[in-house]
Amino acid sequence: MTSPSLTPGATNFWLDQARERQAAEAKKPRLTPDEELDAYRSMLLIRRFEEKAGQLYGMGFVGGFCHLYIGQEAVVTGMMLAKRDGDQVITAYRDHGHMLSAGMDPKGVMAELTGRRSGYSKGKGGSMHMFSVETQFYGGHGIVGTPAPLGSGLAFANKYRGNDHVCLTFFGEGAANQGQVYESFNMASLWKLPVVYIIENNHYAMGTAVERATAQAEELYHRGLAFGIPGEQVDGMDVAAVKAAGMRALEHARSGKGPMILEALTYRYRGHSMSDPAKYRTREEVKDMRQHHDPIELVHQRLIEAGRDEDELKAIDRDIRAIVNEAADFAQNDSEPDPDELWTDVVAT
Repeated sequence: MTSPSLTPGATNFWLDQARERQAAEAKKPRLTPDEELDAYRSMLLIRRFEEKAGQLYGMGFVGGFCHLYIGQEAVVTGMMLAKRDGDQVITAYRDHGHMLSAGMDPKGVMAELTGRRSGYSKGKGGSMHMFSVETQFYGGHGIVGTPAPLGSGLAFANKYRGNDHVCLTFFGEGAANQGQVYESFNMASLWKLPVVYIIENNHYAMGTAVERATAQAEELYHRGLAFGIPGEQVDGMDVAAVKAAGMRALEHARSGKGPMILEALTYRYRGHSMSDPAKYRTREEVKDMRQHHDPIELVHQRLIEAGRDEDELKAIDRDIRAIVNEAADFAQNDSEPDPDELWTDVVAT
């Protein structure tokens, strides 16, 4: 069977298309081999930790609310690859991944989830309220939109002190409609505060598709234009793309130009919280995202293409599972807080 003949014009067209694809591929953000492997470990730790947290919730060891970060791992991992020592991190209540990426001990995080005395908030904060000054992690906040004003306040402190630190301020697309977010934008722009606002757009907020609840939903990164704040939209399922965009945004804020907004397009595989059956979307939609856009699988493929051995990557997964299992065992066997601890670090009004 002979190949179909192509006219010279058609041949040139396909050659041009191939060259365009090659040029686009060459422009894609890249990670160094060490960064790629670090990103793989970091995202796997978040994924396995969250899977275990979901199991413990089902077994009754985790009380209250529990919002899992499964599927969104590339966003915080990419930003952590871009940040410098001294930069602060603050986020909303889907926060376990941010804690682990910031360097907090999985044992302490899991102990807090289970309300034990070795938890980061001594068992009083639970899933949504953990802090670690040592790692510059300032919460975990249950009130929608709260990270924006608090993160702006941290950025104000940086400017007041004259350091070159930037506050990475994470919140979801649902929170992007909150009034306090725009008050923060105004103040941050007016005072040229070193803050990067990262909108983690996982498309569903609590359960309503972003297109049904938000005007101009496809352009949340433009929300700061009225205040003179530039923005950029990035593929939040590709850790390399997030890191590259994060570097640009952090340099903008660090150089004295004021705040910047990053909108990371991402996706959560689980419900809004553990109590959410997620009936507002189809199983086929979630399956498609897992099969074709999974952030960990993307890095896995790049590592294999770069010559990494599959057995090496499986060994990394086993090591991380062991770390997570150890954290879970520690949390389940740790003591509950002393009743007197209830009043420690509480400000009376």
